[in-house]
Amino acid sequence: MRYENIKSGILIVLVMVSILLTWNLWTYQPNYETMKSNDYVKEVSLSEKQEVQKIVRPDQLLYHFKGKHYGTNNTDEMDKVIKELSGWTFFDVKKFTNEVKDIKELIHDRGKTEIIFPGDVPIELYRSVLNIEGKKIPAFNFNRIIINTENSAKENGIVYFVSTESEQVYISHISSANLNEFNRNFYLKAAKYPRYFAYQASEKRTIFLPEAVTEMMTYKYLPVTLDSEEFKEALFSDPSFVQKSFVPSGEEYTNDSSKMTVNFESNLLRYVNPTVEENFINTSYELVKRSIDFVNQHGGWTDPYRYVDKNEYTHTVTFRLYSMEGYPVFNGNGMTEISEVWGRDEINKYIRPNIALELPLTTEMVKVTRPSGHDALKFLQNKKNFKPSLLEDMILGYRMERDSKENKLIVLEPAWFYRYDKSWGQITMEDLGGSQHGLE
Repeated sequence: MRYENIKSGILIVLVMVSILLTWNLWTYQPNYETMKSNDYVKEVSLSEKQEVQKIVRPDQLLYHFKGKHYGTNNTDEMDKVIKELSGWTFFDVKKFTNEVKDIKELIHDRGKTEIIFPGDVPIELYRSVLNIEGKKIPAFNFNRIIINTENSAKENGIVYFVSTESEQVYISHISSANLNEFNRNFYLKAAKYPRYFAYQASEKRTIFLPEAVTEMMTYKYLPVTLDSEEFKEALFSDPSFVQKSFVPSGEEYTNDSSKMTVNFESNLLRYVNPTVEENFINTSYELVKRSIDFVNQHGGWTDPYRYVDKNEYTHTVTFRLYSMEGYPVFNGNGMTEISEVWGRDEINKYIRPNIALELPLTTEMVKVTRPSGHDALKFLQNKKNFKPSLLEDMILGYRMERDSKENKLIVLEPAWFYRYDKSWGQITMEDLGGSQHGLE
């Protein structure tokens, strides 16, 4: 009997312990410290971030003054004009295309100032530069801002936003005080700039070229190679899973879905993520803004790059290197361009130089002159099968190449460039009595 009592007592104790342990399991709250989120993407900054107005900027300024044409490519001069415009309020923005009988006359006629951008700019993007009244304005692209200086005596001034690519025109208004100030500070001083002449390339396209020879500088740089490891940290979602290997021309970084190749001979970095969804459904504004933000995320503006082109069908945005003075820089292998191709939510391709130009070698700087627009144009007109209607643009700029005597150095050589049938070509000094050099 006593034995049975002992067994019952032990059983009761075990049941009580079991109940106590079960209760503790149900009510137990571990005293863990809050876990910090483990962000695999390391914040990398190769250079400073840039605001929209530093990347999206004009590259030519034309004044049509008293029947003559004056122009400049100078960065400082155009920055002054954009600063002036950024202090204005633009109001009553609306479509004006159907009201325009002759778009060429509207742009180039006497009394007009042209602020020319290298590519179509979404107006929503440029609202961060200009003060445009109204929460909602029409969505459109423009590659020219046209200031009509002839109606300064009227109540309000008129400013047009024009896309010569799509032949779309939008009209806006500014105060007469703003317009009068612009006339005093800029338009009435137009004659201080070089004279230009008009070349009628086609019924719809007029190209303006400098009347006289142009003085430019030849530059030499000792380039800096950018750190591939920093690009790896910036571009791959989890750099710890990336494998590095050496290939004959450089380095290769891969994970299970993406690859980054760095070619030290061509000085190009190419990142490809083929697994992203291809259906890009966003607007042109989102395409360009996303492209600028992407480079800003890793401080990729290692030189003075500018937005020059977008293609909404291929979801591509291109930025080009510009010289200190404001001339575009070209290279047949892509060493002067940043190109982005987008999928739905991620970058699909990212191609850019892996070098940066620091200060030029001042002892190697040489002042040279380049032929007038008349001489450069004559070269093209004398080419066999030349069709003026296929000539889209013609500008002075720089060709980037390796120094023939010292391969470590980069040379920027001034030259004439022309866009013909969607491809850029160069006119060298030898070409004025020799052959053509293509860039694309």
